[in-house]
Amino acid sequence: MITLNRKLKKDVTETTNGLTVEPVKRISVRDKLLVKEVQEMNENLPMTCSVHFEDPDVLSEFILTVCPDEGYWTGGKFRFSVFVTEDYNMAPPKVKCLTRLWHPNINVDGDICLSLLRQTSIDEHGWAPTRRLKDVVWGLNSLFTDLLNFEDPLNIEAAEMYKKNKTEFQTKVQEYIAVTKGKR
Repeated sequence: MITLNRKLKKDVTETTNGLTVEPVKRISVRDKLLVKEVQEMNENLPMTCSVHFEDPDVLSEFILTVCPDEGYWTGGKFRFSVFVTEDYNMAPPKVKCLTRLWHPNINVDGDICLSLLRQTSIDEHGWAPTRRLKDVVWGLNSLFTDLLNFEDPLNIEAAEMYKKNKTEFQTKVQEYIAVTKGKR
């Protein structure tokens, strides 16, 4: 009796009546979802965002650039790597900030504190299978405006500086922006 497990482990080619038969390559659920979601994401990008695919045939990895047009980070250009794992849409994409910045919800290692990117979340705003890539883009974009959270910081030093001296905080943010502009 042939089990599904053994059948999946067979070599790439089999010979039947002298003919070579290639097994049909299955497309993962993630890849099926990404075809539709990438198009939807591109159609709904905020004006302050752009997306770049290093390899247009690999929809599971891309760079998101956010250029805020309001708030403390106006004039900055912030890049995020987004990797959609095989267990998407049951798990959120992996996101890392590639640009050094002074932000209470993004630390110097590029880790991001955003409920949407957590598998489970206390505030019930964590990842759910109903979420889409466009939600991730809008969430990251909103970290520079309305989702900015000084009360639950990842970068505690930045949040404390903001609470003690908003002018000093703004100066520090602009220093980081100036450094990133100099690297272009």
